[in-house]
Amino acid sequence: MTESVLIIGAGIGGLCTALALAPTGREITLIERDAPPPGDDPDTVFHEWKHTGVGHLRQSHAFLARLRSIIKRDHPRLMQELLDLGVRELTFDAMLSDLQRDDYSPEPSDAELTIITSRRTTLELAMRRYVGSLDNVTIRSGFLVRRLITDKGEDGVLNVRGLIGDSDGEETSATADIIVDASGKNGFTIDQLKADGVDFPEEAESAGILYFTRHYRLKPGKDEPSRIDNPPPSGDLGFLKFGVFPGDNGCFSITMAVPEVEMELRKAILNPDVFHAMTLLLPGLAPWTESERSDPVGRVHGMGDLISRWRDLVVDGKPLTRHYFALGDTLIRTNPLYGRGCSFAAVSGQVLREILDETSDPDARSVAFHQRLLTELKPYYLNQRAQDRAAIKRARQALTPDYKPGLRARLMQGFFDDGVRIALRYDTRLLRDAMRGFHMLEHPNKWLGKPANLAKVLYYWARGPKRNAAAYPPKAGPERNEMIKALSLDYQADIDRIAQGA
Repeated sequence: MTESVLIIGAGIGGLCTALALAPTGREITLIERDAPPPGDDPDTVFHEWKHTGVGHLRQSHAFLARLRSIIKRDHPRLMQELLDLGVRELTFDAMLSDLQRDDYSPEPSDAELTIITSRRTTLELAMRRYVGSLDNVTIRSGFLVRRLITDKGEDGVLNVRGLIGDSDGEETSATADIIVDASGKNGFTIDQLKADGVDFPEEAESAGILYFTRHYRLKPGKDEPSRIDNPPPSGDLGFLKFGVFPGDNGCFSITMAVPEVEMELRKAILNPDVFHAMTLLLPGLAPWTESERSDPVGRVHGMGDLISRWRDLVVDGKPLTRHYFALGDTLIRTNPLYGRGCSFAAVSGQVLREILDETSDPDARSVAFHQRLLTELKPYYLNQRAQDRAAIKRARQALTPDYKPGLRARLMQGFFDDGVRIALRYDTRLLRDAMRGFHMLEHPNKWLGKPANLAKVLYYWARGPKRNAAAYPPKAGPERNEMIKALSLDYQADIDRIAQGA
């Protein structure tokens, strides 16, 4: 291929795009504002890399099965380099409940349901090193993009030709046949399109939650707690979601997600002592963070401004731009609860490769890219948005002492708590189907839409809590007021604030 490609951003989105396009032979240049990783040692990179363009660099990260399968299939050398750097693979059997584990019989498809997990810095280090070694890929660090080079076609469609920015203290321009905007959630180049007259539609709303992460390292000679003999290391208490992310080289991270309305907890959790105290109050986390097993590393990293966003650059079948493709967080953002952001970017890169190879017509390319993202990604976006909206309502209701849910709300909650959740902890085949949706290998709602699967869920729901008692997990943690009192916080403050209409 003789086409040239400029990719704005060398984060996960830009790197995934380069991985997708490199085998086609196109000349690819990644433009990155930040300096490269400071060396090849994962610990040095974690502690010292100033990658300011990625505000969530030290949040917990995992690559879902969809992204892992792309890497394993198309770039086996990268897969091995990730493992050599200490990146972990979590297999399907780690997701089984105690009831399922004893009679579990692996099936060939179970290997597909494997997660890659590590510190984000280690993932990006391996990917960047691999991408930079490819003959037709160049990474230009220290290049801050200021604006796009554009012109209007006679039909009013905006042509994007290149970009202008600062490199080594001097204004520099670069042009290419294809411009890919993977500048991320903090990128501003897509906003220039509106200034140039492209009034692209977008929907955006808060995910209603904030994330707080702290890293830990196992002490010499200590192993991770058994997942069999201890309570699950993840849970949802309503006012708090939490989970452990095993990392590379003896490290792991703990992420806690707090609803926006829990102001007192949001403010306090940034205190490392409070964060650590919370882990010890949660039965699933305490075995990981007890002083005999691990030491905390660094501060608590907060992540806010979690906006669900979908942008369209094609309207009524007509492209608004030519030669320009936005992807990753630049185009689509969801609550990172299920870790789909990296997979969204990787799938978008794969889609881009397909449509660039199928046609050279710029308008057809833009339309096809848009249509396939609607098919590939919109169902997961809508699924997560619906969950976010429901969670926002529940968080406010929990702070309303006199609130009583209606019959429909009670039925829906019972269906999921006493039907879906219990069926997944009993039936391994059902769990397999559900995990395929979770990992973006199938439509997220397909598994529950199958009549046989829905019948199983209804069967377990009808059995009732008493007959299903063995399938309920142990209590994930204390009630809200109990925890907040234990942390010496004012449990009443947010209740009063909600009562006053705030």
